[in-house]
Amino acid sequence: METKWLEDFVSLAETRSFSRSAQLRHVTQPAFSRRIQALEAWAGVDLVDRSSYPTRLTAAGETLLGQAVDLLGNLQATRNMLRSHQSAGQDMIEFAVPHSLSFSFFPHWLMELRQRFGEVKCRLNALNVHDATLQLSEGNCDLLVVYHHPSQPLQLDPERYESVSLGHETLSAYAKADAAGAPMFRITGHPGQKIPFLSYASGAYLGRLVELIVKDAALPLNLESVFETDMAESLKAMALEGHGLAFLPASSVKKEVKARRLVRAAEPGHYELNMELRMYRERQATTRRVKPVAQALWSFLNQPGGGTA
Repeated sequence: METKWLEDFVSLAETRSFSRSAQLRHVTQPAFSRRIQALEAWAGVDLVDRSSYPTRLTAAGETLLGQAVDLLGNLQATRNMLRSHQSAGQDMIEFAVPHSLSFSFFPHWLMELRQRFGEVKCRLNALNVHDATLQLSEGNCDLLVVYHHPSQPLQLDPERYESVSLGHETLSAYAKADAAGAPMFRITGHPGQKIPFLSYASGAYLGRLVELIVKDAALPLNLESVFETDMAESLKAMALEGHGLAFLPASSVKKEVKARRLVRAAEPGHYELNMELRMYRERQATTRRVKPVAQALWSFLNQPGGGTA
């Protein structure tokens, strides 16, 4: 039995909606439903009454809910207590970073940072956006690096957390280049043949930003989803094989664009979205996790030009 199943179950009890909880937990609704079913299989009884709307818990589910809340709270308190006694690794900065940024942005940014700031020992935990954010809120990392867009802000209390900008990134459509160097698939914004679309899974942060691009388009884009995944790297691999077009962060396709293996599937400035790269940490007034090396890095990044990628 996994603790994330209990977290899913508590979320479902709060929202009474599979779709809403799947969105909040940053997973697809089918994946969320499978995790609830896995918890029911472990418990050996039905926990959710699926015949009612909105969704409600069974009597067994109500019993488990109270126990789950207590158990998760006790586990978190125990983890915090153990980490408060931790003395080793005080020179190691722990980062939580979404998968897409861990492959593309983070290695290059860290190299430039070492040239400007000095040697940095770090541990990288690559996760989806939701779980990376939980790492910070649960005190399991020093710093969180994520994309930010005003329409999709992270649910972090500004009184408890602070941020610094690390630069900006563009999310654009890319496709494999044909023999003439033109995109195999192109966004035209005009009615016509369906365009094979490599999409992010429902609930993925970049997927929600792609939805904004599609929604703001002047004309229907005629995108037909033929493949879906949570990870930008998987979409890039599929695009490189010619399966369709995908919306990808510019930093993730820098080498492929330079080699003309991938090309823009729309005119520059069209069907794209600018994102900010932000680093978050818990404010010193509220955190019990204070490392001198992390504080020194934070102070450096807050200097003029310090956080520039």
